[in-house]
Amino acid sequence: MNILVTGANGQLGNEMRIIAQTTGDHYIFTDVVSVEGVETVLLDITDADAVKRIVKENGVRCVVNCAAYTNVDKAESDEALCRRLNADAPRILAGTMKEAGGLLVHVSTDYVFGGDPYNTPCREDQKGTPTGVYGMTKLEGERNVQASGCDYVILRTAWLYSEFGRNFVKTMLNLTATKPSLKVVFDQVGTPTYAYDLALAIKTVLADYTAENPNAGYSKAGIYHFSNEGVCSWYDFTKKIATLAGNTACDIEPCHSDEFPSPVKRPAYSVLDKTKIKQVFGLKIPYWTDSLKQCMSNMSALK
Repeated sequence: MNILVTGANGQLGNEMRIIAQTTGDHYIFTDVVSVEGVETVLLDITDADAVKRIVKENGVRCVVNCAAYTNVDKAESDEALCRRLNADAPRILAGTMKEAGGLLVHVSTDYVFGGDPYNTPCREDQKGTPTGVYGMTKLEGERNVQASGCDYVILRTAWLYSEFGRNFVKTMLNLTATKPSLKVVFDQVGTPTYAYDLALAIKTVLADYTAENPNAGYSKAGIYHFSNEGVCSWYDFTKKIATLAGNTACDIEPCHSDEFPSPVKRPAYSVLDKTKIKQVFGLKIPYWTDSLKQCMSNMSALK
């Protein structure tokens, strides 16, 4: 099967490159920028003609959309570009796959929630209440995919990190190694997600789609939640990172979110209920600390 991956030079895209080596499928990795030594086909996913052309020329059966505008704070002043990438591009990709008779796997976010108070894990059918431009445009993107009529699997995830790119784990590794003290918010709770584990879940979805070979619509199309298992605050996450790295000299203290002013109110509780994806696809999802250990071990090996 021919599979096209967008945002291939980002965190999840790079993990998909690793996953691709374990399958017999043919992958086409695309991005808007090239990286030296990494095979990348340049593609602007906001250009409908370019998207349709590459899908048709390569006989693409599935698209995995890892591309997004993810700078939550900057999105407030850059709404037009954020909407192009997070809402318009998914509509173009979905429309293209509708015409091609294929599947779109679209990655979304816990930021589609957050406006209403709640303290139980978010289910897929829970009403979206985004608090900022980023979450709002990601929710629009989901709705555009649903409205297209294509076969789709929307995967909402949260607190993504990996060996690649910039992320919270790398930032905290640096800060806890170089700062005598650090304050980290404890009043935002969620679940860290190792991008490699998410890539494995996508691999499972793609294999299932291939096995079903649907002609009248994919029976498992829909929205699913995926993160690692367990719950923690950003403070707990940081403490674990520091402990695993041996950065014990840094005094890490909990603080409230209002000590770090932001143009966006972030979700206070963004734990995702993963019951559906585990039941439908038979996934066994690793606990967040186990995956963090694996990722940090991989980071050490890359040095």
